[in-house]
Amino acid sequence: MDLNLENVAIRLDGMPLIAPFSLDVPAGAIVTLMGPSGSGKSSLLAYIAGDLEPPLEGQGRILLDGAPIDDVAPESRHIGRLFQDDLLFPHLTVGENLMFGLARGPRGEREALMRAALGLAELEGFENRPPHTLSGGQRSRIALFRALLARPAAMLLDEPFAKLDAELKRSMRAYVYAHLKERNIPTLLVTHDREDAPAGGLVLRIGRNGEVKHD
Repeated sequence: MDLNLENVAIRLDGMPLIAPFSLDVPAGAIVTLMGPSGSGKSSLLAYIAGDLEPPLEGQGRILLDGAPIDDVAPESRHIGRLFQDDLLFPHLTVGENLMFGLARGPRGEREALMRAALGLAELEGFENRPPHTLSGGQRSRIALFRALLARPAAMLLDEPFAKLDAELKRSMRAYVYAHLKERNIPTLLVTHDREDAPAGGLVLRIGRNGEVKHD
């Protein structure tokens, strides 16, 4: 399944922020979009996810597997997101946080999927732990698998490594990218750090005039 943007643009109070551009993100590919703070990177992700709010506005078509989704409700777009903050629910256990991303179904099946995710995250036995007892890297892994358990058709990464120290950042980048590629999920990453870009992947940059060009 591919993610495609056709003549997508972002405006702020009617003024151009990101000029119209088109982009194809194939299944399993991770495309990096760079630019300074305030250049519209996060706003673009919000438009793709369907939750862009005024005074920002977006235009252009968003397609998943060739089907337009720009008129589809955000909760029905099947797009996962990871942010700088892990956004785990503090009042839920680790296991409950993971199960939050699962579709409704028999509790036994949902718990089995949750425990399988904990195994993949190398956090077996952590299901009853409160999130605040986890390290930053462990919390990031739980946030990733909560998003993956929702079986997203595409993933949006909004500087998810920005608050990690250098060593943890390197390991989490490799960890996240490997799992996304293994599942053939098209991914758009926004960042200000060139080192976040996967080796050999497409890197785009937002220029001063809002044009999106190859870095």
